[in-house]
Amino acid sequence: MSFRCVVVTPEQQALDETVTQAILPAHDGMIGIQTNRAPLLVKLGIGPLRVDLQGGKQRTFFVDSGIAQMKDNVLTVLTEQALLPEEIDVPAAIAELEAAKAMSTKDARSLEQRQRAMARGAMKQKLAGRSA
Repeated sequence: MSFRCVVVTPEQQALDETVTQAILPAHDGMIGIQTNRAPLLVKLGIGPLRVDLQGGKQRTFFVDSGIAQMKDNVLTVLTEQALLPEEIDVPAAIAELEAAKAMSTKDARSLEQRQRAMARGAMKQKLAGRSA
């Protein structure tokens, strides 16, 4: 059993494939999606989006916020970024993490921005095969 998965960023359509399963980073944890799932609308967090393609292959993307909707066996993911591991600029991810660590936190908003920036840099490094 399979369903269609479409991943779109402001710059491009990153994926439009038939998949057997998807695991995505919701804002409050990972969610698995399979065929005939009840309708779902969820806010995305930062992390890996893994899709299992027909034929047993997998594809993983780094995604950064957005929303995902599952309806009528179509999973639509709208996100700020969808990068394959080989597309990740590791030196930029390292710099992003270091800059985030150096950010000052004057209030709750700046603390949240710092935490998101640190999560982005660390996750990019992890998916690119480098430990943060």
